[in-house]
Amino acid sequence: MKDNSPVGAAANDLATAPRTVKLACRNVWKLYGAGAESFLARHGGDPSAEQIDKAGLIAAVRDVSLEVGVGETFIIMGLSGSGKSTLVRCLSRLVQPTAGEVIFEGRDLLKASDKELIEIRRHKMGMVFQHFALLPHLTVLGNVAFPLSIQGVDKAAREARAREVIELVGLAGRETAFPRELSGGQQQRVGIARSLAVKPEIWFLDEPFSALDPLIRREMQSELLRLQSLLQKTIVFITHDFDEAIRLADRIAIMKEGSIIQTGTPEEIVTRPATDYVAEFTREVPRAKVVSARALMSPAATGGEYAVRVPASAKIAAIASAIVAADRPFAVIDDTGKVIGELRRDAVIDVLAGREGRS
Repeated sequence: MKDNSPVGAAANDLATAPRTVKLACRNVWKLYGAGAESFLARHGGDPSAEQIDKAGLIAAVRDVSLEVGVGETFIIMGLSGSGKSTLVRCLSRLVQPTAGEVIFEGRDLLKASDKELIEIRRHKMGMVFQHFALLPHLTVLGNVAFPLSIQGVDKAAREARAREVIELVGLAGRETAFPRELSGGQQQRVGIARSLAVKPEIWFLDEPFSALDPLIRREMQSELLRLQSLLQKTIVFITHDFDEAIRLADRIAIMKEGSIIQTGTPEEIVTRPATDYVAEFTREVPRAKVVSARALMSPAATGGEYAVRVPASAKIAAIASAIVAADRPFAVIDDTGKVIGELRRDAVIDVLAGREGRS
């Protein structure tokens, strides 16, 4: 994960990037209403919005396909009612999709038995939601150890593991406190620790920080970045806050009316919106936070002298003050240290002033 650092491969679809897929869904639908499955079958799995409305059904998720790579932070965002929370519940099968496939580690979860799903959720999935749902009669230690007790782990082992993750999230010394004695941010840390106690293979976070005050929210985002740098979990994160998304995401999927209308890195979403809706959705995003040196570089001048060298993935916001003050261009280098272009002050000033054209 990153904050003003590389945002991952520049690919609109994981199928074009050489990464291992941890979770995928294919043509997932979630329709609410009587006869939803037979309705989809009658329409070949591809009904129009008008046909859905005429049948008296509600389409929460419409024909969604996506892939999440191992260790990737994949953010799903959209306005309220766009279907993002329903989709994440379909991915974890907390909600049963009407149609489609949900592939986790090569296996279709829609074909798993209830018993198999319970085992997968207990041992391989971690979940954190907007409401902390801590057990008020249990201490911090008890809350964090609770999922391990459900697994049947003996008391000594589960408390030892609980203490490990409590320290990991910065709550060492608060093990005996009850939820009512904690701040909102501390309660959310307990929720995070509880979800990590089982060492999940994939981590679902549904607007986990939206109920927090802005300063605490920023602190929790930093905490998530720190944890991800240590743990390298595969994360599916739901938010409606674009600033939060560009700070945390490797890739972003934007939803509207149950459908995913664009998937890409934060830079791609902001600089190359696929639709007018995406362009409007990202209109207020400070471009310097997402535009990379690679996107603004010019061809390297033969024998050019440069003030400093910067990675191609560096964000303009992170280097703007230095380049504006410099009397020479910056060299832009690839992962091997080779100069692949140069970054000039006027190009950076155009971005800062909002003069760079939008696609």
